[in-house]
This record gives sequence, C-alpha cells and structure tokens, in this order.
Amino acid sequence: MDVILEVWDLVIGDRLYAATLPATLKSSPSLSTFIQDANNTLSLFGDARSYTYEPASSYLYLEPSKYAYLSMWPRDNIYRQASSLFLITWIFGVLIYFFFSTLSYIFVFDKTTVNHPKYLRNQMRLEIAQTMRSMPVMSILTTPFFLAEVRGYGNMYDTFDQEPFPYYSVLQFPLFILFTDLCIYWIHRGLHHPLIYKTLHKPHHKWIMPTPYASHAFHPIDGWSQSIPYHVFPFIFPLQKFAYVLLFVFINFWTILIHDGEYVANSPVINGAACHTMHHLYFNYNYGQFTTLWDRVGGSYRKPNEELFRRETKMGKKEWENQSKEMETILKTVEGEDDRQYLGEKDTKKRI
Repeated sequence: MDVILEVWDLVIGDRLYAATLPATLKSSPSLSTFIQDANNTLSLFGDARSYTYEPASSYLYLEPSKYAYLSMWPRDNIYRQASSLFLITWIFGVLIYFFFSTLSYIFVFDKTTVNHPKYLRNQMRLEIAQTMRSMPVMSILTTPFFLAEVRGYGNMYDTFDQEPFPYYSVLQFPLFILFTDLCIYWIHRGLHHPLIYKTLHKPHHKWIMPTPYASHAFHPIDGWSQSIPYHVFPFIFPLQKFAYVLLFVFINFWTILIHDGEYVANSPVINGAACHTMHHLYFNYNYGQFTTLWDRVGGSYRKPNEELFRRETKMGKKEWENQSKEMETILKTVEGEDDRQYLGEKDTKKRI
C-alpha cells in the first residue's frame, strides 16, 4: 500500500497537508507544546527527523513537488500516514464499489430479478445506503493493517529478485486464494452462529435476491471481519507490492461478481454467483468466498439448482415459487419472524 500512498501524496496529500498543517505553524507559540508532545509520541514509532524522499518501489520514481516539504506533518509522519490511508481506503473503496457495481448492473445483472417475490421494496437504494453507512467504519478498522504494512511490519517485497524462491511471485496468487478462502469460510460460518447472526450478519442477508450493489452492504463489523484474512496474509507470507494492490482490486471485483445474479459458472470448484445465490436464499450453505473446497470439507456445500443455468427456467414462476417456499421454511429457523418488506404482487405486476 506504500505505492498507493506515494501516488496519493504526489497528487493530493502533499498539497492537502501543506494547506491544512503548514510548516509555518511550528513557529506559533500556542502550538509549541502540542508539537513537542506530538513529536515525543511520534518518537515511539520511529525517528521524527526531517523527511527525505525514498521511492516506495524500484519500479516507480515519483519526484515529490515542493509541497511535500511544506507541512509540519512530513510524508513519513505516522499520523499523516494513518489519516491518508483512511481516506484512501474510504474514497477509493467507494469509487471501486460504484464503478464495478454499476458496470455489473448495466452489462451483467439479470434485471428480471426485480420481479422475484423476494425482491425488496427500494432494494438497490437500501443496499447503497447500507454500504455508505458501513464504508467509513470499515475503513477506520482497516487502516491499522495498512499502516503497519506501510511502516515495514509486513513481509512485502518489491523486485522479483527479492522473492523467497524462484516462481514464488506466481505461486503467491493461488496461495493467497487458498489461505483467504479457508479463513473466510470459518469467519463467515461463525457469523451465522445464532448468538451473533442477527446483530452482525443479518443486515447482509436482508437481500434474499441481491443486486451487485449488495456486494458491500454489510454491517461494518461483518464486512471488516471477513476482510481480515486479506490483510493478515502479508504479515504471514511474502507478497509482492504490486500484487497486493492488484489483489485488493480483484477482491472487491469478485465480491461484486458473486452478487450479480448471472449464473455463468456451473462449476463444482468455483464458488460463483450461483453458489452464492444459494447462500442468500437458504442461509446455511456455501460459506466459501472463492471455491467450494471448504464447504465440501465442512459439509455445508449445496449444489446450485440446475434450473438456474437454463434461461427458460432461471427466472420462471415455478422456480421462484420453489425457492420462496424453501427459503421461508429455513428463515423461520434462522431468524424467526421475517421483517423484510417485499415488493407486493401489485407492484411486481407493474414491473413485468
């Protein structure tokens, strides 16, 4: 994430901090005590010396402008880094969410889903609202991981000659998928425990027939907890810096794909949109993120209905009725009373 932070500083951060916390404030008597205390605290995390530019990567040299040296908080100040990483995580998380979700909605999402009897009133608006409430909190909780990585506590490496052994830069990708898939399976399954499901995970299961905008519509603790394996990985295993950024984008993209309602991959291995639809419909199945491996090991795998892969039956009335009937039975066990507000029959007919 230090590469992204360097780009942020060059484009936005340097000017932002030079304007809001200019170096000239150091001469203000009213701030002298505060600055001294801040520097003393900062020394616990590293030397508070004058900033000297060092590229975040050997592959990228971005000469700082004069603004990089005009703030009382230089680029390597821990408070500035934390603030910037929070803003980066929040702002770019929102941009990635809207960009990919909108593309998916326009070009991939099966819009006949809105006619499903378990589609909610104003559902997309509610999904987006839930996401916008959760994103800032998830960003705050995620910032410490990024901050620790930027300050050198992870196992990040830059150039290929720094990889731990030959071809590791290729193997890191399947290793990342396997590790995070295992961890997310158990975290996700744990979130379905009756003691915490209604508080933490039910907000995401509000969407029985999700749209791409439901991909990040979590309770913030829920969304953050399922992201922990991604952030823990580079503290356990080596990870190339640019691969880290690529995987961060991929994770967000994949999360949207499994909520797009377009059932392309009828695969016994890949946990695609069809598998995840089974999870939203029937709750206690298909907890995995990328593969069906751990669901098979844990006895929670449910093969998607064959009807989902045939255009003529996928959104047929009979299939919808079967889905709704079974979903209502399971829901009584998992949640009790159903407090969702679905589109009424009259509203549905208007949309057909």
